[in-house]
Amino acid sequence: MKDRKEVNEKLKGLTIAIVALSVLIPLVVALLLFTPGLNADPGFDIRILPKFHAILNSITAVLLLMGLYFIRNGKRAAHKTVMLFALLCSVIFLVSYVTYHSLADPTTFGGEGIWKSVYYFILLTHILLAAIIVPFVLFTFMYALSNRFARHRKLARITWPLWFYVAVTGVLVYLMISPYYS
Repeated sequence: MKDRKEVNEKLKGLTIAIVALSVLIPLVVALLLFTPGLNADPGFDIRILPKFHAILNSITAVLLLMGLYFIRNGKRAAHKTVMLFALLCSVIFLVSYVTYHSLADPTTFGGEGIWKSVYYFILLTHILLAAIIVPFVLFTFMYALSNRFARHRKLARITWPLWFYVAVTGVLVYLMISPYYS
């Protein structure tokens, strides 16, 4: 009985941390988007970071596809490994993204006509879902790592397509705006 109580207390603590991160991350990103870049020298050319972000998003999308394949074919260990790497790529992306946007001035899309509408639709849905996906991913991982597989499976059916969409549209946004980086 004591073990179950300890597990529930740990899960309660993790839930509080997930909720806090789920609020804090979008707030920090929004703040960065509405403030000018810092005049700091990170010691490298930050103009490489958007391409790095697209690469991380591409890798994440591939890992998510692999994870789906592995779990559908009963390869739980492989599924767990690639999903942990997908999470790691997303964490690295987030740290790099915050770093870039704290140092760089915003880049505006220079396309016109239908492409401008397409770009802003993709960008808007990407941003909204990127903010929403954080708690979904973290709770899905928490359920898996705490062996609550029924909850994990139920939430993963929502999390996976959202996470995949965010990863793929992140690459599309980069490809569409990359000609306008200075």
